[in-house]
Amino acid sequence: MAEGDNISTFSADGGQDTVGLPRIVMVTEGSDTSASSPSSTSSSEDNWGDLIKSSEIPPEYWHIQKLVKYMKAGNQTATMVALSCLKDHDLTVEVNQRAIQEIGGLELLVNLLETRDLCCILGGLAVLKDITPNMEIRKKVTDLGAIPLLVGLLSDPARDVQILAAETIANLGRIRKSRKFCRKFGGIPKLIDLLDLKEKCLISPREELNQDELQFLDIGRAGAKALWSMSSSQRNREAMRKYGMIPLIARMLKTIHLDVAIPAVGLLQMCANETSFQLAIQTEKMVDDLIKHLGNDDKDLKTYCSLAIYKCASDSITRDMIRIAGGLELLVEAAQDSTNRANKPLLAAVTGALWKCANSEESVKRLDSLGAVPILVRLLDDENEGVLTNVAGALAECAKCPSNREKIRAAGGIPMLIHHLNNTHKPLLENVPLVLMECAKDANCMSEIDELDGVRLVWSLLKNDSTKVQTNAALALSPCVQNAADSGEMVRSFVGALELTVDLLDSDDHDVLSAVCAAIATIAKDHENLAVISDHGVVGKLSKLVSTTDDHLRANLGVAIAYCCDWAQNRQEFGKRGAITPLVNYMTSRDPNVHRATALALYHLSFYSINCVTMHAAGVVQFLLETIGSKDHILQEASAGCLGNIRRLALATEKIKLKQ
Repeated sequence: MAEGDNISTFSADGGQDTVGLPRIVMVTEGSDTSASSPSSTSSSEDNWGDLIKSSEIPPEYWHIQKLVKYMKAGNQTATMVALSCLKDHDLTVEVNQRAIQEIGGLELLVNLLETRDLCCILGGLAVLKDITPNMEIRKKVTDLGAIPLLVGLLSDPARDVQILAAETIANLGRIRKSRKFCRKFGGIPKLIDLLDLKEKCLISPREELNQDELQFLDIGRAGAKALWSMSSSQRNREAMRKYGMIPLIARMLKTIHLDVAIPAVGLLQMCANETSFQLAIQTEKMVDDLIKHLGNDDKDLKTYCSLAIYKCASDSITRDMIRIAGGLELLVEAAQDSTNRANKPLLAAVTGALWKCANSEESVKRLDSLGAVPILVRLLDDENEGVLTNVAGALAECAKCPSNREKIRAAGGIPMLIHHLNNTHKPLLENVPLVLMECAKDANCMSEIDELDGVRLVWSLLKNDSTKVQTNAALALSPCVQNAADSGEMVRSFVGALELTVDLLDSDDHDVLSAVCAAIATIAKDHENLAVISDHGVVGKLSKLVSTTDDHLRANLGVAIAYCCDWAQNRQEFGKRGAITPLVNYMTSRDPNVHRATALALYHLSFYSINCVTMHAAGVVQFLLETIGSKDHILQEASAGCLGNIRRLALATEKIKLKQ
């Protein structure tokens, strides 16, 4: 048998995607992303047991086992013939994979990687590449020590060997141990070397490339697949950055070849979890290439581009680049495309990208001109929780623009949002209150929220065990209570609501405390409600918080204290509990919001003479003399009022002394 004939028999499937990388690639270290793939699903022990029990083992099973026996017992020629015959079978079928595994074929195939015969190596790799998408087999192959051998073959002069080795590593890399071994045995830099392609290979049509250039293109594709699989590990991602992958992947993104673009973008979006890669995407001008590929009709490529945008758009500069490059138009188009409704990974990625991009006033204006709000509202009836979470997040950003609140209501969004308050998916429950918080600032929206019992449902979220849900629900309560038609009566109609709110002041989470303080400040504007929360011990709980150094909490705490002073002996109680001096110290903060809230609290507290004495002793006058000249009218008036009360007390004291 001629050696050249055998080489061609086991050459890589030029350009064909045979690895089957995960459709949803946001995975964590240690997960096996093949859990939903056909090969791993069909490889369950139950299915195999049923197959044996029903005596339905096909003849191919026994034929394959005979071929493996020939490989074990025969010489080099017999091994080559057996490998050639093995490739004639469909090795992606689970029963055929079992046939190889159960007769000890995996050990033999791994051993072939150590031979010096090129044909045997190619034959073994070709079979391993086809059978390692099976989860059980890739675990066994890894345990047999295949990774170091495959890493070594990445440096082989034969390009077919490099391609097949990389594609096999791509399969094996979907388990933690393989990813670790690949890094440990120096596989990362070798795989990165495979990405070093000439520009001509990337931007020229295949028909214009010669055989060598086509092989180089396939090598780059296989290398990107393997690195994509390896990128589930944070340590591997760091190693990729360290060994200089960023400029090479930036060059690969310019490719016109779909089979190269998919693993390149898939790899990039996985690495985009890291801040260093996010910055590189911006500085290496990769955004334009991502937007170009986003316009491709391929659903997988569109999904991975959207995921990359989702992860990078937290940065304002990147958001601007996405908008300028026309990314918002393509994202809205994808969200509107009814054919994408069944493709949940794509729809979730697109809506997630829209959510992050919308965190910009300029982007919201552009989205408005594209009619994005009604499109997003229509997606609120989707059954996928990931899609719903992202849509709610995007609407929350868009609703910061007053005109969009009416658009959400007109499109029928309020009833759907309130309906989702009954959901149990916590990320969704984090975002829906934020939309209602913005919508509650519009009178018509607030009226509809009230009619649909939305405020009660938002309030009930304070019982949720997620601090993020509690925080956002409390934030939503403030505008809901403030803008309701008869807010005082509405709040009192919710049994246990006020007690629940006050009890949350015992939380250990500063964000929860800050949001609850803001809600209490609004609730306390109604005297009857203030009386109720006072009976529930709101003064004591607020007083315990004054020692905080968190400026965000200080700002809302100061306002809560201010409005809670206006009932019975509350301001005296704050003084007795030692709240005055820490409040005065708030004036040393650099946050103007803290100054405003503190001055307001001190003003309300200063109507009790002993509090004025405490303030004066704590050195408040100097601070108030500075803030009384502020351009902030609330801060100015509160400072002046507090100084006035302190001055009146001082004058009264002088008169008493003169009389004596």
